Amino acid sequence: MANYKVDVAKLDKIVKKTIEAINNSKTELYEIAENARKECGRLKQELEDLRERAVQLMDEVECLENELKQVKKYLMIINKNFDKFSEEEAKQAYEKADNLRIELAVKREQEQFLIKRRNELEIRLKDSIRTAEKADKLIANIGISLSCLTGDLQQVTLQLEDLQQRQSMGLKIIEAQEEERRRVAREIHDGPAQSMSNIVLKAELCERLVDYEPVKAKEELKNLKSVVRETLQDVRRIIYNLRPMSLDDLGLIPTLQRFILTFQEESKIAVSFKTKGVYEELKPAISLTIFRIVQEIFNNIKKHAEASNVSINLEFLEKELRLKVIDDGKGFNTEELKTRKDSIDSGFGLYSMRERVELLNGKFELDSAIGKGTRISIIVPLIPNEEVSNG
Repeated sequence: MANYKVDVAKLDKIVKKTIEAINNSKTELYEIAENARKECGRLKQELEDLRERAVQLMDEVECLENELKQVKKYLMIINKNFDKFSEEEAKQAYEKADNLRIELAVKREQEQFLIKRRNELEIRLKDSIRTAEKADKLIANIGISLSCLTGDLQQVTLQLEDLQQRQSMGLKIIEAQEEERRRVAREIHDGPAQSMSNIVLKAELCERLVDYEPVKAKEELKNLKSVVRETLQDVRRIIYNLRPMSLDDLGLIPTLQRFILTFQEESKIAVSFKTKGVYEELKPAISLTIFRIVQEIFNNIKKHAEASNVSINLEFLEKELRLKVIDDGKGFNTEELKTRKDSIDSGFGLYSMRERVELLNGKFELDSAIGKGTRISIIVPLIPNEEVSNG
């Protein structure tokens, strides 16, 4: 016991030094984030000015092109009726045409430069935005770290029977949270963010075309409407994955039916879904937990199981809810999974499911063997007064 206390004291000392180091670097991170945001603002303003100059330059190019056309027509008349024009008039017409060509070439060169400069600024703006986002993430993570590290470490260690196991659990939870944040950020970046950038460019194009090429502008507007519609679908999909609104509006069973239908369409895996009994006052934490567990199970099946058929049975009894999911996939060695339980990456989906069920005072059972598929059974008490959070 004495050795245990000494270890805690050493750990507390390490934690205090870590907190001090983190606090010393916190101000620098704030400065990095602030400078990145200022750079973003400056680049946005420069881009706006550049776009205005580009529009003005395009108008000038168009005027020069029209003027050159008129001069060319005049030269054709001179060539056809050379005897009716003096040598000085012909000379002036040719000089004017040459000057217009030169001026037009210069303007076009300037236009190309503006386009190149705009592309460079857009790349720099994206880099600055990424820097600001990374700095904000680091600041948020520092806040979380400080909250964890400044807690009553001595009291926590006295309450935990297995410090190593709880440490592993904490790391797994943090890893899961960060992975979810990365997934959402990746989805937004690759989907709506890219689409919105495309929408802005198409809107600018329509703005330029509407006066001079209305037919083409109409076509671009149709394309723009299609992009907006696809972006809206992406946003709705991301929101649904974060928390399906249908859980609140329709309930657990219709939400699962919709999810399973989408899963079958995307994976081409046949799913049999059966329900028995009704529980009208299912608590939000229970319905959300069951939905998340089904999501995780089906995600594992899609990624790893190589299954052809899946059956899911949901039964409401008087005092408990029972969920069974069986697949005919390749299965796995559960004993081997146990030996890798300390790894953050190994079997974390199953670990997360078990943790969710245990938070509801439920039971989680897994049965699998190589070549014999996987069977997951879950029992959750339908408690009248929930004390778990609806997270």
